Amino acid sequence: MSKNRIRIGFGGGCHWCTEAVFQALRGVHSVEQGFIRSDPPFDGWSEAVIVTFDPAIIDLATLTEVHLRTHASTAAHSMRGKYRSAVYAFDDRQVQQARGLVERFQPEFGGALVTRTLPFVAFKPSDTRFHDYYASDPGRPFCQAYIDPKLAVLRREFAAHVTVPA
Repeated sequence: MSKNRIRIGFGGGCHWCTEAVFQALRGVHSVEQGFIRSDPPFDGWSEAVIVTFDPAIIDLATLTEVHLRTHASTAAHSMRGKYRSAVYAFDDRQVQQARGLVERFQPEFGGALVTRTLPFVAFKPSDTRFHDYYASDPGRPFCQAYIDPKLAVLRREFAAHVTVPA
């Protein structure tokens, strides 16, 4: 990995949605869709993505804020095992940085963030037929119902970082 590219994991809702959100951002080099696990008690596989980005174009603070604003980051619903709200860090320094960012953004939300900052342990990709889910057919009903509203948030709140036209 070159010095100008950093990896971070994000999990929240469906990985189809999370993939589309991060693919729409300038400075994101790649988005790997699949399942991530962390240390116990968060060692069950949960839908997530690994984002590889160029910090000279988009920083971790922006990526974290995008993540928090584009999924139900304050909802402690019953599906949090499968859809864990988390930032998965690849080293101790990144854990501390991500934890500080989640704490920094907390006051901007009406409820307590359920998003955890966890160490990355393992990744397994989703079935390749689901990769680039939104990009391959944005007209699907699922895309229109769930992904388009998230992309609208990006266009409205993060316009300077978005590559996807309205």
